[in-house]
Amino acid sequence: MTEKQTIEQKKKRTGKIIRTILIILAVLFVVYWIFIYFLVSMALIPSFMQKLESFDRITKKSFAEQVQSNEIQKNRKEALDETRAWLETVSHAKREVVSDDGYHLIAEEFLQDGAAESDHDWVILLHGYTGIKEEMYPFAYEYYQRGYHVLVPDLRCQGESEGDFIGMGLTDSQDLCHWIDLVLSEDPEARIVLHGQSMGAATALIYSGRADADGHVCAVISDSSYTDAYTMFGEKAYDWFHLPAFPLVDSMRLMLLMRGGYDLYDASAINAVQMSSIPTLLIHGDQDRMIPAEQSAELYEAASCPKELFLVEGAGHGQPQDKDPEGYYGEVFGWLWAVDPGD
Repeated sequence: MTEKQTIEQKKKRTGKIIRTILIILAVLFVVYWIFIYFLVSMALIPSFMQKLESFDRITKKSFAEQVQSNEIQKNRKEALDETRAWLETVSHAKREVVSDDGYHLIAEEFLQDGAAESDHDWVILLHGYTGIKEEMYPFAYEYYQRGYHVLVPDLRCQGESEGDFIGMGLTDSQDLCHWIDLVLSEDPEARIVLHGQSMGAATALIYSGRADADGHVCAVISDSSYTDAYTMFGEKAYDWFHLPAFPLVDSMRLMLLMRGGYDLYDASAINAVQMSSIPTLLIHGDQDRMIPAEQSAELYEAASCPKELFLVEGAGHGQPQDKDPEGYYGEVFGWLWAVDPGD
């Protein structure tokens, strides 16, 4: 074999090795993005989550992280019993709006019976991640007892509302514009409170930072909000899926941008509150292991609006109202009266 032939054979072998490596890398690339596709679905599409049991895993994980005490369980049971009794007597009706991208969104509305023309106090209650409107009915009961008209939506892709992906507060804040328009179509003089828990709280905060936030929104109650969705997913990647945050969250962000049309970076409550002028009450349980109370402290420091921070000792995620119902609702309604006394 000549030297020239030897060199050619080496070139062929080298070329074959390079092609093989490129094919392997291409396959791995495709497999990785298929995995990211499924990961986004597992985190943000409830129907898909249920099929793969990721919904049950996240739910069990979240429950395990809550504070389990006789006091909280007792207060929770009493609240649910009172709410069930109220629902048997109160009149309520379904309402529907259509989102900017064509999804039908459903809410339950509780109007005060025989309300006077001067009764313009409203609250829109916003549930959390993978939640449903019924979870907010105990809050609806408390507001209704104090003379508020109440609207409780299912956020997009959850409960009875249509949607493609859970909005992490961003697309939900856009949908919230339609619910506010619905309220104003029924009561042009409405004074609207936005009260959300967890992702619902982030939704209210993100809305508050919009340049076109409606002047009829007089207050925001943020209970157990995260600072931003990107950071939260980074923290939960391992907790929920036992996976490292990098590069998965950035990959999920890109996939969601392509599939869902929104950017996790934009689902930022902490950016929004820096632009908000709406009075905001931030509430958090100091034993929250799902979203640490430090995040509400960060939101408080960043907020440019009139603000207050209320920490509930011994409460886990979404539990402040069950840990200390009297203190919780006393703080909420006392603060609301202070920032908007009404007529």
